[in-house]
Amino acid sequence: MRDTVTRPPDVATLMAGLIGRHHRVTGYEVGREKIREYARAVQDRHGAHFREDAAYELGYDGLIAPVTFVSILGSLAIEELFVRVLVGYDLSQMMHTDQQLILHRPVRVGDRLDCDVCLESFRQMGGTDIIVTRNLITDQHEDPVATTRTTLIARTGGVADPELARAVAAVMMHKPPAPPAQPGSVSVPPDIRSMKRR
Repeated sequence: MRDTVTRPPDVATLMAGLIGRHHRVTGYEVGREKIREYARAVQDRHGAHFREDAAYELGYDGLIAPVTFVSILGSLAIEELFVRVLVGYDLSQMMHTDQQLILHRPVRVGDRLDCDVCLESFRQMGGTDIIVTRNLITDQHEDPVATTRTTLIARTGGVADPELARAVAAVMMHKPPAPPAQPGSVSVPPDIRSMKRR
Protein backbone atom coordinates (compact mmCIF):
# COMPACT_ATOMS: atom_id res chain seq x y z
CA MET A 1 0.00 0.00 0.00
CA ARG A 2 1.40 3.41 -0.96
CA ASP A 3 1.48 6.31 1.45
CA THR A 4 -0.97 9.05 0.58
CA VAL A 5 0.23 12.63 0.82
CA THR A 6 -2.41 15.20 1.51
CA ARG A 7 -1.71 18.20 -0.65
CA PRO A 8 -2.91 21.71 0.14
CA PRO A 9 -5.72 22.94 -2.09
CA ASP A 10 -4.54 23.98 -5.53
CA VAL A 11 -3.67 27.67 -5.18
CA ALA A 12 -4.33 28.41 -8.86
CA THR A 13 -7.87 27.02 -8.60
CA LEU A 14 -8.60 28.96 -5.42
CA MET A 15 -7.21 32.21 -6.82
CA ALA A 16 -9.06 31.80 -10.12
CA GLY A 17 -12.29 31.76 -8.12
CA LEU A 18 -11.36 35.08 -6.52
CA ILE A 19 -10.52 37.00 -9.71
CA GLY A 20 -12.88 39.93 -10.03
CA ARG A 21 -13.57 40.09 -6.30
CA HIS A 22 -13.33 43.38 -4.42
CA HIS A 23 -12.12 44.34 -0.95
CA ARG A 24 -12.69 47.83 0.41
CA VAL A 25 -10.80 49.84 3.02
CA THR A 26 -12.49 53.08 4.02
CA GLY A 27 -12.05 56.25 5.98
CA TYR A 28 -8.40 57.30 5.52
CA GLU A 29 -8.37 60.97 6.53
CA VAL A 30 -5.78 63.23 4.95
CA GLY A 31 -4.35 65.82 7.31
CA ARG A 32 -2.00 68.73 6.79
CA GLU A 33 0.83 67.14 8.79
CA LYS A 34 0.45 63.78 7.01
CA ILE A 35 1.04 65.55 3.70
CA ARG A 36 4.05 67.46 5.04
CA GLU A 37 5.57 64.34 6.63
CA TYR A 38 5.13 62.31 3.46
CA ALA A 39 6.61 65.09 1.29
CA ARG A 40 9.67 65.23 3.58
CA ALA A 41 10.00 61.42 3.51
CA VAL A 42 10.00 61.27 -0.29
CA GLN A 43 12.06 64.48 -0.55
CA ASP A 44 9.46 66.33 -2.60
CA ARG A 45 10.11 69.94 -1.71
CA HIS A 46 7.36 71.55 -3.81
CA GLY A 47 5.88 74.45 -1.84
CA ALA A 48 2.27 73.29 -2.32
CA HIS A 49 3.00 70.34 0.00
CA PHE A 50 4.12 72.64 2.83
CA ARG A 51 2.53 76.08 2.46
CA GLU A 52 -1.10 77.04 1.82
CA ASP A 53 -0.10 80.15 -0.13
CA ALA A 54 1.82 77.99 -2.65
CA ALA A 55 -1.21 75.70 -3.02
CA TYR A 56 -3.52 78.74 -3.46
CA GLU A 57 -1.32 79.94 -6.33
CA LEU A 58 -2.07 76.63 -8.07
CA GLY A 59 -5.82 77.01 -7.47
CA TYR A 60 -6.22 74.75 -4.42
CA ASP A 61 -7.74 75.82 -1.11
CA GLY A 62 -5.25 73.84 0.97
CA LEU A 63 -2.11 71.74 0.79
CA ILE A 64 -1.91 69.09 -1.92
CA ALA A 65 -0.04 65.82 -1.51
CA PRO A 66 2.80 64.44 -3.64
CA VAL A 67 1.60 62.19 -6.45
CA THR A 68 2.67 58.96 -4.73
CA PHE A 69 0.82 59.80 -1.48
CA VAL A 70 -1.99 57.46 -2.61
CA SER A 71 0.44 54.55 -2.14
CA ILE A 72 -0.11 54.82 1.63
CA LEU A 73 -3.76 53.83 1.35
CA GLY A 74 -3.04 51.39 -1.48
CA SER A 75 -0.49 49.56 0.67
CA LEU A 76 -2.89 49.35 3.60
CA ALA A 77 -5.63 47.99 1.34
CA ILE A 78 -3.39 45.36 -0.26
CA GLU A 79 -2.13 44.28 3.16
CA GLU A 80 -5.74 43.86 4.31
CA LEU A 81 -6.50 41.86 1.17
CA PHE A 82 -3.70 39.39 1.90
CA VAL A 83 -4.31 39.16 5.64
CA ARG A 84 -8.07 38.75 5.46
CA VAL A 85 -8.80 37.11 2.12
CA LEU A 86 -5.82 35.83 0.15
CA VAL A 87 -4.38 33.96 3.09
CA GLY A 88 -1.39 31.63 2.81
CA TYR A 89 1.12 34.26 1.72
CA ASP A 90 3.85 35.66 3.95
CA LEU A 91 3.86 39.41 3.28
CA SER A 92 7.55 39.62 4.16
CA GLN A 93 8.28 37.21 1.31
CA MET A 94 6.38 39.11 -1.41
CA MET A 95 8.04 41.29 -4.00
CA HIS A 96 6.38 44.36 -5.51
CA THR A 97 7.46 44.21 -9.16
CA ASP A 98 5.39 46.79 -11.02
CA GLN A 99 3.20 49.80 -10.28
CA GLN A 100 1.05 51.90 -12.58
CA LEU A 101 -0.63 55.07 -11.36
CA ILE A 102 -3.24 57.31 -12.91
CA LEU A 103 -3.88 60.38 -10.78
CA HIS A 104 -7.31 61.86 -11.47
CA ARG A 105 -6.70 64.82 -9.18
CA PRO A 106 -4.30 65.73 -6.37
CA VAL A 107 -4.99 64.46 -2.87
CA ARG A 108 -5.94 67.44 -0.69
CA VAL A 109 -6.08 68.24 3.01
CA GLY A 110 -9.49 67.19 4.30
CA ASP A 111 -9.99 64.32 1.86
CA ARG A 112 -11.49 61.16 3.33
CA LEU A 113 -10.28 58.40 1.06
CA ASP A 114 -11.56 54.89 0.39
CA CYS A 115 -9.74 52.21 -1.57
CA ASP A 116 -11.44 49.44 -3.51
CA VAL A 117 -8.97 46.64 -4.32
CA CYS A 118 -9.87 44.16 -7.03
CA LEU A 119 -7.94 40.96 -7.72
CA GLU A 120 -7.49 41.49 -11.45
CA SER A 121 -5.40 38.49 -12.47
CA PHE A 122 -3.40 35.55 -11.19
CA ARG A 123 -0.99 33.20 -12.93
CA GLN A 124 1.80 30.87 -11.98
CA MET A 125 5.19 30.65 -13.63
CA GLY A 126 8.28 28.77 -12.47
CA GLY A 127 6.82 28.03 -9.04
CA THR A 128 6.01 31.70 -8.46
CA ASP A 129 2.56 33.28 -8.18
CA ILE A 130 2.09 36.50 -10.14
CA ILE A 131 -0.75 38.55 -8.66
CA VAL A 132 -2.17 41.75 -10.16
CA THR A 133 -4.53 44.03 -8.26
CA ARG A 134 -6.38 47.10 -9.45
CA ASN A 135 -7.07 49.76 -6.85
CA LEU A 136 -9.58 52.58 -7.19
CA ILE A 137 -9.14 55.36 -4.64
CA THR A 138 -12.13 57.66 -4.20
CA ASP A 139 -12.93 60.62 -1.97
CA GLN A 140 -15.80 61.20 0.45
CA HIS A 141 -18.04 62.15 -2.50
CA GLU A 142 -17.15 58.89 -4.28
CA ASP A 143 -15.26 60.84 -6.96
CA PRO A 144 -12.13 59.09 -8.30
CA VAL A 145 -8.81 60.34 -6.99
CA ALA A 146 -6.44 57.68 -8.38
CA THR A 147 -6.44 54.34 -10.13
CA THR A 148 -3.47 52.07 -9.60
CA ARG A 149 -2.43 48.63 -10.78
CA THR A 150 0.01 46.65 -8.65
CA THR A 151 1.91 43.49 -9.61
CA LEU A 152 3.28 41.26 -6.87
CA ILE A 153 5.16 37.98 -6.96
CA ALA A 154 4.98 35.50 -4.13
CA ARG A 155 5.03 31.87 -3.15
CA THR A 156 2.67 30.04 -0.86
CA GLY A 157 3.69 27.57 1.77
CA GLY A 158 7.22 28.86 2.19
CA VAL A 159 8.56 29.11 5.70
CA ALA A 160 10.36 32.37 6.33
CA ASP A 161 13.05 32.83 8.92
CA PRO A 162 11.23 34.69 11.75
CA GLU A 163 14.18 37.04 12.27
CA LEU A 164 14.21 37.94 8.58
CA ALA A 165 10.45 38.55 8.64
CA ARG A 166 10.84 40.90 11.65
CA ALA A 167 13.70 42.75 9.96
CA VAL A 168 11.70 43.22 6.74
CA ALA A 169 8.66 44.38 8.73
CA ALA A 170 10.80 46.94 10.57
CA VAL A 171 12.37 48.30 7.38
CA MET A 172 9.02 48.48 5.60
CA MET A 173 7.40 50.07 8.67
CA HIS A 174 4.66 47.44 8.66
CA LYS A 175 3.07 46.29 11.82
CA PRO A 176 3.27 42.51 12.22
CA PRO A 177 0.42 41.10 10.13
CA ALA A 178 -2.71 40.13 12.02
CA PRO A 179 -3.72 36.50 11.81
CA PRO A 180 -6.31 35.76 9.14
CA ALA A 181 -9.91 36.16 10.18
CA GLN A 182 -11.57 32.93 11.29
CA PRO A 183 -15.28 32.66 10.55
CA GLY A 184 -17.26 33.51 13.67
CA SER A 185 -14.22 34.17 15.85
CA VAL A 186 -13.04 37.63 14.84
CA SER A 187 -15.20 40.67 14.39
CA VAL A 188 -14.27 42.65 11.29
CA PRO A 189 -13.76 46.36 11.93
CA PRO A 190 -16.64 48.47 10.57
CA ASP A 191 -14.33 50.30 8.15
CA ILE A 192 -13.49 47.12 6.24
CA ARG A 193 -16.04 45.45 4.02
CA SER A 194 -15.52 41.87 2.98
CA MET A 195 -14.61 41.04 -0.58
CA LYS A 196 -17.53 41.02 -2.92
CA ARG A 197 -18.07 40.48 -6.60
CA ARG A 198 -19.21 43.53 -8.52
